[in-house]
Amino acid sequence: MVSILLVEDDKEIARICKDHLLRQGMDVTWASTGKEGWEDFNHGDYDLVLVDLMLPEMDGFQLCKNIRLNSDIPLLIISAKLEEEAKIKGLDLGADDYITKPFSLEELVARVKSHLRRYQRYQGTEPQISEMKFNNGLVINMEQRFVTVSGEEISLTTKEFALLQLFIQHPHRTFTKAELYEHVWGEVEGIGNNTINVHIKSLRNKLGEQMKEPKWIETIWGAGYRFIGEQSI
Repeated sequence: MVSILLVEDDKEIARICKDHLLRQGMDVTWASTGKEGWEDFNHGDYDLVLVDLMLPEMDGFQLCKNIRLNSDIPLLIISAKLEEEAKIKGLDLGADDYITKPFSLEELVARVKSHLRRYQRYQGTEPQISEMKFNNGLVINMEQRFVTVSGEEISLTTKEFALLQLFIQHPHRTFTKAELYEHVWGEVEGIGNNTINVHIKSLRNKLGEQMKEPKWIETIWGAGYRFIGEQSI
């Protein structure tokens, strides 16, 4: 059964959309805030996400950005915002389509089914890479979830591996501490939270790299961290 995540703060619109999608044989999880939607996404297994832009706690733009960094499933924006700038921003963040309110239920279902078909075809043609090798002897096996440096296996915690995996999947992209906390812990970072510093330091120690001479994880002072390792053949 197709599983849909619907993130919409208008209860009436959410109820109507959910009921209609259920009648189409789809399973629908409804979240009423951006934060709730992000937490549901991290704890569920979905085939497509419908996101409103004007959401409390975390807006739809940030939610789209978070989801797209972690997954390539179809992501559709549903919003009353008519401005071209908002539409372009949403698509630039990785959304696959933009449905402007008010819309018909028939249009909604047609768009959902169309993107599901495209994604299913895409899944069948995209090659799966499990092992990645980088300079200075770093090797990561995504499928078996283990890491080696110069042939020696490194024991990482679940969170440390998730941090390293996120960095590797988005090389040279600078992540703020708040973004890392949102992606790896699935929650909005609290004020004064030192969790990221502790885990990055531990990850670096285990990989055997020095902060002042980074081989893979570089500190961008005042901004965050980024992965600078180059893949080797």
